[in-house]
Parts: sequence; structure tokens; C-alpha cells
Amino acid sequence: MRSLLTIWLLILAHSSSATLIVAGQGQRVSTLQQAVALAKDGDSILLKKGLYTEGNILVRKAITLLGEPGAILDGQKKTELLTLSGSHITVKGLVLRNAGYSALNDYAAIKVVDAHQVTIEQCTVENAYFALHISNTTRATIRNNKIIGSPASEQLTGNGIHLWKCSGAVIEKNYVTGHRDGIYFEFVTGSTIRNNTSERNLRYGLHFMFSHNDHYTNNTFRKNGAGVAVMYSKKVTMEGNHFEENWGASAYGILLKELTDGRIEHNTFHRNTVGIYMEGSSRMEVRRNSFRNNGWALKVQASCDDNNFLQNNFTGNTFDVATNGTMMLNTFSGNYWDKYEGYDLNKDGIGDVPYFPVSVYSMVVEQNPTTLILLRSFIVSLLDKAEKAIPVITPANLVDNQPLIKPIAL
Repeated sequence: MRSLLTIWLLILAHSSSATLIVAGQGQRVSTLQQAVALAKDGDSILLKKGLYTEGNILVRKAITLLGEPGAILDGQKKTELLTLSGSHITVKGLVLRNAGYSALNDYAAIKVVDAHQVTIEQCTVENAYFALHISNTTRATIRNNKIIGSPASEQLTGNGIHLWKCSGAVIEKNYVTGHRDGIYFEFVTGSTIRNNTSERNLRYGLHFMFSHNDHYTNNTFRKNGAGVAVMYSKKVTMEGNHFEENWGASAYGILLKELTDGRIEHNTFHRNTVGIYMEGSSRMEVRRNSFRNNGWALKVQASCDDNNFLQNNFTGNTFDVATNGTMMLNTFSGNYWDKYEGYDLNKDGIGDVPYFPVSVYSMVVEQNPTTLILLRSFIVSLLDKAEKAIPVITPANLVDNQPLIKPIAL
């Protein structure tokens, strides 16, 4: 009891010592730089409405920066705006714009370095090289921010939300557009990306490498230059996401390269050049996804093995599955294919004859892309019919032995 009373008194003493510093034009403290210098750990700073061109401000105290509506930090295309380093720092409600560009350094509107438990929320970042650049940091929370870049070329445009060597991060409910990669992870572990929208970025809506044990749920990645890339990672879960309208010669819903022991479930792939492109990946569970109106629903390269494709719906795709080899070491079972022409005499919902989802024409296109011009021609239809009757070119073991008669309710 005595110890509880001591803790309560300590908390009371701490809270009573915290100060709210009001900064801005017409105030006793007129600049944010002065307010940060005056603040102690636990204090809050309220920045009044106005335009502030103070250059880069370094924050190394456990304080909260609050922006009144209309409080704008402007880098005049010369400097970064905020650098946060330390623990328990919160930035909320600021507008940050016109951060500088450097060919040698990754300039950002907000840079977080060597930090712990930093929160950035309800901010608007406009016209920055990198918007939020976070490195060597644990338990960062990036929430409800609006990030709008000014896309030039990939070389002259940085990433929207960029994390390097971090753990325990939460990235949620942000909107990112106009950057090189909307969200970028490298060496990031044990983190969550959820309920974000990343669209119309130059390269990838989401790009992560060497990042393990991460979860990506309920995000929308739309109309990005090359879709989403997931590479050199393990134990990644992607669930409930929407991959939409990523069109182009090298665009994908998801590019999976050397990914192992992951799960892709309850996602929607709609109108992408390729829904999932998989290369060098193993032990992936691809289950209960919807592939609709894509050029190719799946491209599974011969370098992939021990992956399971179960209970997915394939509807309206030009090609359901393509591969570049004749050996298939993956399992397809219990999927719905709208091109299936079999029957179900015992009415158990499962087709009585197997379905071979790779067409001979897709194999031809894989080797000679220019033959795509023959799509929907009579000769192509004839080739596919002949191949289904006597498989010679397509991998005979790439087969769904339990194709469903009706789509799965997802």
C-alpha cells in the first residue's frame, strides 16, 4: 500500500510539473525553436497558426509538439524541418511543406534517428523529398497522416514513409501519394502496416526487403507504377489488402521474390497486369483470395516450391496461371476457376475431372511476348483445346484435382 502511494505521489508530482508552452506570433515565445529550448521532459508545445521558416529544429526531449490548425513549417526547399532523436516524442497536427533536397543525403520533412516510442500523427506533409524518414528506432507510431509528394523521376523523388533498421513500428491510417515508394521497409521486424492507402506512386505502393515477422492488413495499393514488392523476407502475413489497377509492362499486384513461410489470405487482386508474380519463394500459403480481371492472376516461376494455393476464386482473368518451366512443385487444390468446363455428377460441389489452369498459349507468350497479339484468335483457341486433350507442353502436374463448381464466399 505504501509503495502504491509513493508511485501515485511521483506521478502527481510529474504531471503537476509538466508545462504547456504556447509559441507563435504575438506570444511571449515567438518561435518553435525557442519553445523547444525552453521545454523540459514531459512538457507540451502548442504552435499557434502561422507560417514558420526556422530551418531544421532538433528535438531530443520527451515532449509533445501540437500544431494549431494553420500552423505550417516551411523548409523553403532548402532544409529539413524536424529531427527527432530520443524517446517519448510526439508530433501532432502540423503542416510541413517544401523540405529541401540533397543528392548526397536523404533529406526529409521529419527525420527520426536513434529513437524509441516516437509518435507522428495527424500531420500533413507536402512537397518533400522524403516525407518521414525513420532509422534505428523502436516502437514508432505513424498514424493518420496525409503525405503528398511532387513526383519527378525515381532518382529525384524519395519515399513517403521510409523505415530502416526499426522494430515494433505501427503504420496505420495514412494516405500516401506522389512519392517513389509509398511505404518502404528495410531491415524492419515485428511491425504492423494496416488501413493505409498508397496510390499513384512512381514505383511501389509498398516495398520491403529483409524485413521479417511483419503484418500487412487491410491496406489499399492502387495505380502504383509497379505495384507492391516483397523481397528477401520470411514469416510475413498479408491479409485483407486490396491490390488494384497496377498496370504496365512490369507491374504487379505483388511481386514476391525469395519469400518464405508467409501467408497471403483474404486479399483482392483486381485489374493488375499480374496479380501475384512469385519467384524463388517457398512454403507460402495463398488462401481465400479473389483474383478478378487481371492479365495474369498468377505467375509462378519454376524456382518456387512447396507453396499451397487453396480455396481462391479466379474470375475474368485473361490467364489464370503461367509458369516458365515444365516442373511444378506447388499444390493447387479446392480453387474456383471460371474457365473450368467439367461437371459434378455426385453434386458434392467439386468437379469430377481435374482442371489444368496453365494454357499452352500462356506458355508461348511467356517465351515470346509479341505473340500476345494473337490473343482471342481461332488458332489460339484450337491450340488450347488440343493441349487440354493431350498435354505435351504445359506442366502435367500443375493441376487442381478438386476444382470447385461455385465460387467461394469470401
